[in-house]
Amino acid sequence: MEITSKNSDIIIRNVRDFDTAHIFDCGQCFRWNRTGDNEYTGVAAGRALTISQNGNEITLRDVSERDFRDIWYNYFDLGTDYGAVKARLSRDDIMRLAAGYGGGIRILNQDLWETVVSFIISASNNIPRIKGIIERLCCAYGDEIVYRGKIYRSFPSAKRLSCLERGDLDVIRAGFRDKYIIDAAKKFADGVLSEDALNAMTTAEAKKALMTVSGIGNKVADCILLFGLHRTDAFPVDVWIKRIMEYCYFGGEKQPIEKISRFAEEKFGAELGGYAQQYLFFYARENKIGTD
Repeated sequence: MEITSKNSDIIIRNVRDFDTAHIFDCGQCFRWNRTGDNEYTGVAAGRALTISQNGNEITLRDVSERDFRDIWYNYFDLGTDYGAVKARLSRDDIMRLAAGYGGGIRILNQDLWETVVSFIISASNNIPRIKGIIERLCCAYGDEIVYRGKIYRSFPSAKRLSCLERGDLDVIRAGFRDKYIIDAAKKFADGVLSEDALNAMTTAEAKKALMTVSGIGNKVADCILLFGLHRTDAFPVDVWIKRIMEYCYFGGEKQPIEKISRFAEEKFGAELGGYAQQYLFFYARENKIGTD
């Protein structure tokens, strides 16, 4: 991988295991939108960014070398060897197929607080509506970001949202999720929950702590662990994952979520479960496995 700076852009050449469509359309994030052929624009860490891809060359538009080093290198998980991850998973025939299909996925290092709220909103929801609610939340309460002549909005802090009443969130049209967002905001703003404290816990302890927030159940907590804390031993089980696991590993027979979770833990282990989940999710959704 070769990283250079040219005309205020950062260019990454010879990058492997990186596909913008796989990364942004695999269900792990909600503030990135396609703005051109192999081009996406989004907001993360208080910054807006346009990123495009041409084969094995990635271009980050109008980005300082400092922001790339301090924010985007880690955000895109460029320090992880995904080829090695896929090689280990591909000892299993099913995972070799899934990892080959979504081989450009990288698990983003997202802001924990944003991930908490995003996946609270995701419960019993679809991706277009999730993205709409989050965008309205940011427009109403986020800070202004000017990037390439356009105005974007940052994700509002827990402190900002903790001062709101439930009716103040009517504008985002999140329905019953309003009260969950405010409960989470108060717990994070008051220090009942914090990133430092969660990072110091085991995955099981952190999951239990997250589930003290109203609206965070088993699956949402696992998503937050994986996408907000980068706990790659977390294996979120939703409808798609349940169906593909039943289809691929249980001969199509229905299984309780608890059994699927235990099976994944034993099969993929503490290091690879989250990666396996992402490859399986993308493969199942794109191929509509389990829709019959």
